[in-house]
Amino acid sequence: MRVFGVDPGSVRTGYGCVESDGTRHRLVSCGALSPPATEPFPDRLRAIHDGLLKLILAAAPDCVVIENLFHAKNVRSALTLGHARGVAMLAAVEAGRPVFEYTPAEIKVAVVGYGRAEKAQLQQMVKLLLGLDVVPTPHDAADALAIAICHAQATGGVFAAPARRAARAERSWRHVKLSAIARRQAP
Repeated sequence: MRVFGVDPGSVRTGYGCVESDGTRHRLVSCGALSPPATEPFPDRLRAIHDGLLKLILAAAPDCVVIENLFHAKNVRSALTLGHARGVAMLAAVEAGRPVFEYTPAEIKVAVVGYGRAEKAQLQQMVKLLLGLDVVPTPHDAADALAIAICHAQATGGVFAAPARRAARAERSWRHVKLSAIARRQAP
């Protein structure tokens, strides 16, 4: 399964794409879109949208995962972030990809194991899980990769190829139990 994660922001929007089977993850790409701060806000949003759309189409992921706004200390910041999230969702929908959302706490639990983990802990776990030599930079890219890893682990390869899903299903306890019942009922 290929997952494209987005950490939305109006100043810098992080993105990260990983290939995963639900347990092992491999980095495909990561980085950040940083429209010039001197541009008017609508132009920055358009730049984020256009950049994400190109990146999503190039990466050809199975889905796009976006960090959900959990709470904000400042109403103006929340509204600005909401706009950035909106253009990220629009880019994913225009690329024909399903969109999933996770709160920061859900992401931290999935990646670090603790919902109140510090940013440095999250970045180190991303580095370890992807087998990288250094923490991905900027931090927005590391956050986007954490979002993608969170979804890959949460779904356990739901979007994996049908053959891999079937092979995994045949190794499950349910399959063994159903096979035993079928053998007992056979003439």
